Amino acid sequence: MSRLPESEASYDRQRLHQWLAGRARADGVGRRDLLKLVAAAGLVSAVPAGLAASPAGAADGGIVKPLPPEWFTVHGTNAESRFEAFAGTGFTTPVSRFFVRNHTKTPLLDAAAWKLNIWGDGLTGGAREFTLADLRRCKPVTRTAFVECAGNARNFFKTQQGQAASGTPWTTGAIGTAHWRGARLSDVLRKAGLSDRAVDIMPRGLDDEYVTSNGTNYGRVRRPMPIAKALDDVILAYEMNGGPLPPDHGHPVRLLAPSWVGISSIKWLGDIEVSTVPLYSPWNTDFYRLYGDAYPPEGSAPLTRQTLKSAFELPLNATLSGRTRHRLTGRAWSAEGAITRVEVSTDGGASWRSAQLHDHGQRGSWTRWSTPWKPGRPGPAELLSRATDSTGRTQPETTVFNTQGYLFDAVVRHPVTVS
Repeated sequence: MSRLPESEASYDRQRLHQWLAGRARADGVGRRDLLKLVAAAGLVSAVPAGLAASPAGAADGGIVKPLPPEWFTVHGTNAESRFEAFAGTGFTTPVSRFFVRNHTKTPLLDAAAWKLNIWGDGLTGGAREFTLADLRRCKPVTRTAFVECAGNARNFFKTQQGQAASGTPWTTGAIGTAHWRGARLSDVLRKAGLSDRAVDIMPRGLDDEYVTSNGTNYGRVRRPMPIAKALDDVILAYEMNGGPLPPDHGHPVRLLAPSWVGISSIKWLGDIEVSTVPLYSPWNTDFYRLYGDAYPPEGSAPLTRQTLKSAFELPLNATLSGRTRHRLTGRAWSAEGAITRVEVSTDGGASWRSAQLHDHGQRGSWTRWSTPWKPGRPGPAELLSRATDSTGRTQPETTVFNTQGYLFDAVVRHPVTVS
């Protein structure tokens, strides 16, 4: 199981204390949900007033770019890349094959009219607006990083471990790696007048309000981030793989938070609140914590870093000729360190051998690998890949279950048939 940093757990507990004392704000979070967290954490029960419910509305899904079935599996408002579609595409993921994670539908925004509003009591002056031209005047920086949904590989909790989790049944394709170019968030915050009293930021998207099937309106997608992360490696990205951000991937500007779960990289950025008090939203209370029998009743601390995975660039249940020598290819990635080793088993885990690595590994990105295989007797077979990173972590056989299916990092058992 991926461990969460103790500092984040302590920070979250501090947030709860401050909320109880009226010094933190819970934007759009139901009173009952916050009370559940603070009660389970064993904190005092005096609560501030004023948590109003948002009005209900209707959500409508829609993705702009073509979704050919040989490249994508569509899950409602989301499109999962078929991992085999990455074979031969090079190190970065072509925009045309990059997965799409939408809460509602892709908005079509005019870059010339777009403005980013930075506001809040964490600034020394009033609110500031930035145009795309303003951001381009900042010193540009490029980050080569993956964006990965926290629920990537969720379906394997059910198919491999026998416990179904709620949410989109991703296999391994809710990830993509790109060259992202933009302005450092730290530079822009300082231009806006960042106060040394700021503790949180809250980026918010311009997509439609998110309304569940039972009519609960959570408002626009937004998720708090500690100021330490905001000032570290986060950028306001306006280019992807050398061109302007496409609509489905955040045009004209998105946040990019390298190594953190995908929800942290808010698309279609509209405003950023800078706050001197800790902030909550449904995306760090109801969602993006680990809940289940192995976790405390209030859940884990809010999710931050992604985890460690590897996958074959081969369809599940593929048929391979037993008379041919095959070159099995795949990719491995880690949010904690560089990939240092990938091992492959072609006999269901009875034996392992090292694969050849084709990239110089780095944290928050992936490494391509390959190994030759000439199958033996015909019939069903099970392929496995197992990655190790520079922190010494190796993919486990199983992942501790959580009810929302986040951070699955176990070895994936990949069935094939030898003909």
